[in-house]
Amino acid sequence: MAIFMQAELTGVTTGQYDELHAKLRSLPGNPFDGCLAHVTVPTGSGLRIFDLWESEQALRRFNETVMPVAAEVGIPQGGMPQTSQVHNYWVPGM
Repeated sequence: MAIFMQAELTGVTTGQYDELHAKLRSLPGNPFDGCLAHVTVPTGSGLRIFDLWESEQALRRFNETVMPVAAEVGIPQGGMPQTSQVHNYWVPGM
């Protein structure tokens, strides 16, 4: 079952996010395996992340990978992201 995730990253800059993303992309394999969609939105206080994952297991695997890398680039561990089971999703043109 697909999972929607949203996280608030207070105090995180777009520069830190870009560094994190580059480090994740350089890892062997595909740390984003199972991610169906990802959006990052700058806010007045940091960043807001929205993800759609194919399963809770895929999201868990990603979190196990991302947390140590985020700490490396100085992104503090924030609160728990909000997750919800998805009733339906579709991609236009697919």
